[in-house]
Amino acid sequence: MLTPEENELLTRVTGDAPMAKLMRQHWTPVCLIEEVAEPDGKPLRVEVLGNSYVAFRDTEGKLGMLDELCPHRKASLVYGRNEECGLRCLYHGWKMDVEGNVVAMSSEPEGSPLMDKVKARAYPTREWGGFVWAWLGEKDEMPEFQPPAFAPTEDTPVAILKIRIPANWAQIHEGQIDSAHSSSLHSSHMVPARVEGASADDKSWYRPSTDKSPRMQTETTSYGFHYAAIRKPIKNSATHNYLRITEFIAPYYSLIPPNNNYKVASVIVPINDDETAFHFIAFGGPNVPSTEEWRKFAHAVPGVDVDHKWRTLRTLENDFKQDRQRMKEGHFTGVDGIPNEDIVMWVSMGSRVQRHTDTLGASDLAIVEFRRLMADAAKKVAEGGQAIGTASDIPQAQIASHEGVYPKDVDWRTLVNGSGTTEAAE
Repeated sequence: MLTPEENELLTRVTGDAPMAKLMRQHWTPVCLIEEVAEPDGKPLRVEVLGNSYVAFRDTEGKLGMLDELCPHRKASLVYGRNEECGLRCLYHGWKMDVEGNVVAMSSEPEGSPLMDKVKARAYPTREWGGFVWAWLGEKDEMPEFQPPAFAPTEDTPVAILKIRIPANWAQIHEGQIDSAHSSSLHSSHMVPARVEGASADDKSWYRPSTDKSPRMQTETTSYGFHYAAIRKPIKNSATHNYLRITEFIAPYYSLIPPNNNYKVASVIVPINDDETAFHFIAFGGPNVPSTEEWRKFAHAVPGVDVDHKWRTLRTLENDFKQDRQRMKEGHFTGVDGIPNEDIVMWVSMGSRVQRHTDTLGASDLAIVEFRRLMADAAKKVAEGGQAIGTASDIPQAQIASHEGVYPKDVDWRTLVNGSGTTEAAE
C-alpha cells in the first residue's frame, strides 16, 4: 500500500514532477511512424508528459519535432503549411525547418537580422520499431539511442495498435504486468486448452492451465524487474509447473509472455497526469500478424473502435458497449478484444487511483514491486540521482519474456535472458 504522498510521486508526470524528470532521461516513444509518414503531409500534434509538440516530415522525407507554438506570437504550428522543406505558421508566415531554424519571415523586412536571432526548439528523433522516439531532456545529456527489446533489429516484424485512454499511466502499467487477472478478466479470450505451451490463432489465445490463482515470485533488475506467475498445468500437474515470466523495462514498456506465433509487448506513454497513450504490440515470431490483422483481432480498428485521434469509442458514458446478453450466454465480460476488457477496468477506477485505499493480496506481488520500485526511483531522481534503466550497459535487445511447462525443480530465473539482477523476493 502506498501513502498518498508516494502515490503522487508515482502518478504525477508533468512539469517538474520527479517522475516526469525520470522519463525525460529516457528516449520517449512519442508517436507512431505511420502518423507522420507522408512528406509535406499534415503536421501532427504530439502530446506527452503534459507538453505539446508538432511533428512533421519535410519535402525530402526528414522528420522534425518542434514545440507546438510558433516562437513569434505563439500560434499553433499544427495548422501550418508543411511545404518546401519547412513548416510555415499561418499567422505571419514564419517558417521553420526540421532543425528549428527560421528560414523565412514573411512579416519582416528582407534581410532582417531577427532571422539569425530566433530559433524554434527542435527535439532529436529516431525512427525504430514502428515508433518515433524523441529525446525530451537536455541535449548535452542525450545518450545514444538503444533499440528496444521488442525491436532489437531494424527489420524485426512489428504490429502495433494504439488507444488513447483517460487513465493515468501507472494503473495501465499495473494492469499489463498483472498476470493474475488474465485468468478471470480474459477467460473468454485466453482459453485453457490441452496445448504444450501458449498458442494463438486469429480467434483466441490458448493456455495449458486452468489455474486462476498463480503463485508469484519477483526479481529486481537494473532496468526494472521480472517476475514469474507459477500455475498448475493441465497435464503433469504433479511434476510440472506452468511458468509465465513478464519483464518490466522502466519506464515505458513491458514484455508479456509469448505464444507459438509471436511475442507480445505493451508500450505505455503518459500524455498527462490523467491520459495515456497505450500501445499493444505483436512482434518477432514466426507468424506475426499484419498491423491490420492485429487491430482487427484486438478490436482496436481506427474508425470502428477508436476515432481519428485514437480515442476509444467504448466509454463510461456508453458502458463500454458491454453486451449483457452475451454474458448470459457464457462470454465472461461481454466486451470484445483483450485490450478493451482491460480498458473497462482501468477507466472504471477513475483517472488516477488512490492507492492508499486499495486492498492487495498474494497475487498482487508484481503490483507491490512496481509501486515500490518506481516510487523509490522517482525519489532518487528528486534527490538528483540517475534515473532507473539509464545505465549504458543494460542489454536492452537481449531482454525477453518467457513461458512454458517445466519440471518443478527448474528455477524460472535461469530461463530469462535479462541481466542486471539486484535482489529477489517471494
